[in-house]
Amino acid sequence: MSDVPGGVPEPSPAEPPATRRAFAQARRADAAADPSQAFQSHVRAARSEFEHQVAHARAEFEEANERIKARTGRDLIVAIAIGLAIGAVVLSSLLFVKALFVLFALAAALLGVFEFSRALIGAGRRVDVIPQLAAAVVLVVSGYLLDLWLVWVMVFVAVAFVVVWRLVAQMVTADGRDYDQVLGDVLVAGFIQMYVSFLASLCVVLLRQDGGEWWVLAFIIVAVASDTGAYIAGLTLGRHPMAPHISPKKTWEGFAGAAVAATVAGVLLALFMLGLPWWTGVVFGLVILGTATAGDLGESMIKRDLGIKDMSSWLPGHGGVLDRLDSILPSVTAALAMYYVLSPLAVS
Repeated sequence: MSDVPGGVPEPSPAEPPATRRAFAQARRADAAADPSQAFQSHVRAARSEFEHQVAHARAEFEEANERIKARTGRDLIVAIAIGLAIGAVVLSSLLFVKALFVLFALAAALLGVFEFSRALIGAGRRVDVIPQLAAAVVLVVSGYLLDLWLVWVMVFVAVAFVVVWRLVAQMVTADGRDYDQVLGDVLVAGFIQMYVSFLASLCVVLLRQDGGEWWVLAFIIVAVASDTGAYIAGLTLGRHPMAPHISPKKTWEGFAGAAVAATVAGVLLALFMLGLPWWTGVVFGLVILGTATAGDLGESMIKRDLGIKDMSSWLPGHGGVLDRLDSILPSVTAALAMYYVLSPLAVS
């Protein structure tokens, strides 16, 4: 307890309830003789109670966060902060200066290519990082400047470039790698461009369409809503593993939560942002749900094959850049296709 000048000592929060009541009665009796002392006593009591409630709430939140971290391997507070920061950047670039999103997509693609290349190198593959990054720049920029059919041409050029580079580098190095290893290196070189750079370029293709920024924002929102719904439902209700050999923490209950969240988000976006009939929102939400889930499981399978938990640790609470793009990148193709199919139905 602490002494209070001119009054009854203040009990510590650790005192038993009976002792605290006795102190409260003594303060009231003391305050009856001095009105100013009564006001000060009430202020001290209110402050003490507020501090006690804040400390209790903080302790409960930290305990809950530790339970979530133990179950999911993620720090919830940090993950939310990082997610909000990234969301603010994406939203600002799409709403105010559309061309700025190209820089964001380019930065995400380069970081994704780099961390994927480093993960593959760590697993024993030969990956030429600089040529991979150069090809990624060409592909993403071509998505904003060229027609779609020319982007396809650039994809073949980029894949051929990294494949030929790898073969020439292998001949120069002559380190005794056998045929199977060299073939694996060549396939990996092309896969990096198809998986990261090409899909990022398609996102930029969608962006430059008439009203494309709204479609980019819509499919990202649905993919994020799907991930969030799966996370919450899986955390609270998850009992039955969905793909235990690929991603043990994903459950069918989580998938159901993802389906509900994606459908609701799709309908709301169709009605209030894309100007489409409500039923197109159901289609949009379910298609993005399928591609997002497939992308999530696909990246989990890649990481399991590489023997890693995350692609990198660049985003605290999330893992690597590709760990955040795993559901978004495959959804780009579906979003672009649905733009061509559904956009004519928009109410002008």
